[in-house]
Amino acid sequence: MTILPPAPRPCASCPYRADVPSGVWSEEDYDKLPRYDNPTWSQPPSLFICHQHSGDDDQARVCGGWAGCHDGDNLMALRVALAEKRITVETAEAIRDYASPVALFASGAEAAAHGMRDILDPSPDARRVMNKIVRVRPEVTPFSARSTG
Repeated sequence: MTILPPAPRPCASCPYRADVPSGVWSEEDYDKLPRYDNPTWSQPPSLFICHQHSGDDDQARVCGGWAGCHDGDNLMALRVALAEKRITVETAEAIRDYASPVALFASGAEAAAHGMRDILDPSPDARRVMNKIVRVRPEVTPFSARSTG
């Protein structure tokens, strides 16, 4: 299966978006973000897939926030995915050239710090975002969705 290029705009719950409330995703999800800030040789070898689809879904696409936040020329995951033919050359170019139409955090570390800030006490806005995620992907459980009623 080939992973699709990023959507034209990062999804409304993207952890890289500066306008997404803090505390939406789990600590494990936020812990992944700064790893892509590392030097190429110490980054994760896996693409960051948009949360709207599972990795084995035929509609799975690269996260637009991830593509917009990180320098595609230095992403180990992009190199590995090309070598494994998980993405096409055109998708790799789309990731490298991606420019988000919405504000993103300047790094995975900034996005993670923002996301973790309210993880133990998400705002009503964060809880609304979590409920939307669960409606689209019931198998995904954002941090506090279990307790949002």
